[in-house]
Amino acid sequence: MSPPSHPGPGPIPDPVPDPVPDPAPDPAPGPSPASPAAWGHDLKVALTLLTRLPVPRLPAAQDPAAQDPAVQAPPARASRCYPAIGALIGALGGLALLAADALQLPALIAALLAVAATILATGALHEDGLADVADGFGGGRDRARKLAIMRDSRIGSYGVLALVLSVALRTAALAAIVAADAGQAAIALLAAQCLSRAGLGAIMAGLPGARADGLAAGVGRPRGADALAAAAVGVLAAILLLPWHAAALALLGAFAASAAMAVLARRQIGGYTGDVLGAAQQLSEVAVLLVLAALLA
Repeated sequence: MSPPSHPGPGPIPDPVPDPVPDPAPDPAPGPSPASPAAWGHDLKVALTLLTRLPVPRLPAAQDPAAQDPAVQAPPARASRCYPAIGALIGALGGLALLAADALQLPALIAALLAVAATILATGALHEDGLADVADGFGGGRDRARKLAIMRDSRIGSYGVLALVLSVALRTAALAAIVAADAGQAAIALLAAQCLSRAGLGAIMAGLPGARADGLAAGVGRPRGADALAAAAVGVLAAILLLPWHAAALALLGAFAASAAMAVLARRQIGGYTGDVLGAAQQLSEVAVLLVLAALLA
């Protein structure tokens, strides 16, 4: 009896493909950096960073930043709002000045109270940066030593002199304008606070960070568009608040002071830090107030 025959190998059937799931729908586009929600978020970030003023917080269910991560950007984007925060600080100082003038206090005292109000609003953030830069750049022999001195919480003779000169020049310039017109002095202070922060975004965008850590490293570098927006806010504020010739010269003084600080920082420590930004703000504010005192007093 012959053995049963087995069928030869036939063609291997193609494997059955797994079912392809339906593609997920495209996510809804989040708000752009130009959206009101993004600007509102950046204003809160800038207010938190630059001042000691209380920042209102919405419940998570009503906060666009909490509901859509697209609103939340690196803190550097908030640099476009720095001039607006400066205007708020200047407005607080202007109110203190007008209150002192209404009490018929001397112009020098009214000016000093106004400057003190701006310092209290910021927690002396920028003055601290100016003192650290003066000590570091003046006392350090090399880049590493300069950065170490700038991080030291103690203040040296260069820092003390820088603070005294900054407060004295701002107060004297403002007092000269108060003596001529207290209302114009309040506007000048508002403009100076705004313009002195309009160039900070450009420093952040144009220079590398001098340290791998610290406040500036945590904030990051803004886009060129954000730096340009900050400068545009400053230009618009100058045009709206000041006579045209005063606006032009105040802008020139503010941006020249910021540029000078940026060049000096690049040569001294190879980039910028939070202290450098504070020093740039102080130099720019002094420059604007001196220009306005020469033109308006």
